[in-house]
Amino acid sequence: MRLSVMICSLLLFGQVRVASADANVHVEVLKSGGVAVFRPGIKQPIFAFNAPEDGRPYVHPLFAPDGAGVLTEFSPGHHKHQTGIYVGFLKVNGRDYFHNRGPDHYRRTEFKHAMTSEGVAFTSRYELLDRDQKPQLIETQAWVFRDFTKTYSIDLTCTWKANVDVAFDKHDYGGLFLRMPWKNQPDAKAINSEGQINGKAEGQKARWVDIGMTVAGRKDAAHIAVLSHSPVLWRVDGQLGVGPAPSRAGAWKIAKGQSVTLRYRFLVYTGDLQREQVEAESKAFSAIK
Repeated sequence: MRLSVMICSLLLFGQVRVASADANVHVEVLKSGGVAVFRPGIKQPIFAFNAPEDGRPYVHPLFAPDGAGVLTEFSPGHHKHQTGIYVGFLKVNGRDYFHNRGPDHYRRTEFKHAMTSEGVAFTSRYELLDRDQKPQLIETQAWVFRDFTKTYSIDLTCTWKANVDVAFDKHDYGGLFLRMPWKNQPDAKAINSEGQINGKAEGQKARWVDIGMTVAGRKDAAHIAVLSHSPVLWRVDGQLGVGPAPSRAGAWKIAKGQSVTLRYRFLVYTGDLQREQVEAESKAFSAIK
């Protein structure tokens, strides 16, 4: 019931129709900021990127490619700060952008989208504010969403440019993060590129982590595989919240005027684990310069 109300509100109040994207999808602009992607004949968006003016951007809802079941969860009771798919570091010159997502931490300066030969492309730019509400980092998220009907491929390129010298202290998690609707399902599983499963994948270096579980509205599992362009240590929490964690390896810095870019890809599909397909996609993604 809660999901139905959320989707109804999104359709009635949140969007303005714009031009068709291609033969398979069209894009609608969210009045609050961001975009939603629709397929012809389906009322709910299959994908929505929320870019509020005064809050952290995030992906939710993300529906399974066959339209059965939502694969992201917004602010669950066990981790209320988690919002579907999002990016947020901790201990950034003492600031915490992982647990805090409001106007005292984030200020949107730009959002744009376009249909390209690659898919639905959209970019958000935010100021990450310090204690005095001055921007210490400029965060740019560049996304490309591709709908292949039975699967999605979603690319994310994140760039942080420092307005001042910025130190990222060591921490076990922080950065890109994915929250699926974990309800302690018996079939829920996170497996990484090295074959380590659930808790054994926590803190381990890997190129990708695939999270699969049944969700409301479907009988078989839905999967989101998160691929990192380079091997990295990963967070895999007790409720299978997953994310690459660059700060886990140690403290790092961005000097004033310099920038750092990290690249990720998501593969979304249903059914059994497609390990060979995920591995092949990971190799192809990592080969892109």
